[in-house]
Amino acid sequence: MQSCVVLEGEWRDPLDVAASIADEPFALVLLSDGSDDGRWSYVLRRPDATLTLQPGEGGDAFAAAADLLGALASPHPAGPPFQGGVAGLAAYEAGERVEPAMPAGRHPDWPDLALGLYRTVLAFDHHQRRLLSLARADTDDAAQARAAGALAWALQPHPGRPAARSPLAAAFEPDTSPEAHRNAVAAVVESIARGDIFQANYAGLWRGALAEGVHPFDLFAALARRSPAPYAGYLRLPGRALVSNSPEQFLAVHPADGALRAVTRPIKGTAPRGATPEADAASRAWLEASLKDRAENLMIVDLMRNDISRLCDPGTVEVPVFCRVETYANVHHLVSTVTGRLSAGRSALELMGVAFPAGSISGAPKIEAMRVIARHEPPRGPFFGSLFWAGADGAFDSNVLIRTVGLVETGTGWRLETRAGGGITADSDPADERLEAETKMAAIRGALTATA
Repeated sequence: MQSCVVLEGEWRDPLDVAASIADEPFALVLLSDGSDDGRWSYVLRRPDATLTLQPGEGGDAFAAAADLLGALASPHPAGPPFQGGVAGLAAYEAGERVEPAMPAGRHPDWPDLALGLYRTVLAFDHHQRRLLSLARADTDDAAQARAAGALAWALQPHPGRPAARSPLAAAFEPDTSPEAHRNAVAAVVESIARGDIFQANYAGLWRGALAEGVHPFDLFAALARRSPAPYAGYLRLPGRALVSNSPEQFLAVHPADGALRAVTRPIKGTAPRGATPEADAASRAWLEASLKDRAENLMIVDLMRNDISRLCDPGTVEVPVFCRVETYANVHHLVSTVTGRLSAGRSALELMGVAFPAGSISGAPKIEAMRVIARHEPPRGPFFGSLFWAGADGAFDSNVLIRTVGLVETGTGWRLETRAGGGITADSDPADERLEAETKMAAIRGALTATA
């Protein structure tokens, strides 16, 4: 059993601390917004081991993640949910490694899986404004040295990044034209009318490039200031950077009373924020009453109930929250909650494998919906995949990579790609679906194109 040491220091802004490691390989920032669901942020660096699965390499992605996590059994002191373990990226197509019937295309720029084993964690408690440094090692002295070193680094003055040029983007345009988007939505509606599927989440594509001298972390910081989100993240890989401003949790697992409790919070249903308090309240009320959006949410709730039921004890899967309106910086969303108790001997990573990718960004029935999506979209790669962590005690958390930008380093700077869309049902109007996608793109577009 490994030793675990926890040290506390005065509060630091996790963005300020993370800025100095923006170019370290496998630097990972999991940034929350301080809301009820966003208490903890994490800054992770210098993993003890890494694992990358490229397209064409065999293996179950989530079994490989479990192998990397290994036997990290050790005490779990009071404090943050994540106290060391495996963390990183699972791309959308990683699910094909578990379920071969899923479409098998791959994004040319991104791996299926990119993980680090982090035995040292900087955890930022937004509610109590405190910083914790946690470390695991084979001896108390080694764990103490690790934790003390990480805390000293976090507390030292960090110069921050130089001010970025304004605007951040040299170019940012839809790669999927409004007309092509509407045509794809109409084709998906036809698939629904034929009885192939009930729903599919189609997304359009936007491309661009950062301005000269602008770094992906500048975009991450701009989004955090303009549109804080509870499941945001930044991952740096060789020649790649992933910036996410996601509001959506995929799966979480919490140890409780000798068992593991699973939670998933699918988002389905969107309305833009209003320009005045009265308009905002009207938009919220419209979404709450929208039969189309509630039906869309219900289909994904049923899909997620089915997914987690595969590894949960019979009779324990429940829906304690259905179609609650939650408000974010640019939009209102309908959010539901599904819970269950994992059967004895089952793990969070096993559950991730059977439920991946999220139903909210695939559709129902899932595999056939993914086939329909693949006819109208290029391979997704990181988009609509997940940033996740798996802890030494069985705990787990993950997001859905919506509101996400993938960046690839070139000889002259950074090119970027991002996607947005929505759930298509029999009642979907192609023009409305394009407007919804543009609404969801508003925060990213604003961060990229705003002038100082």
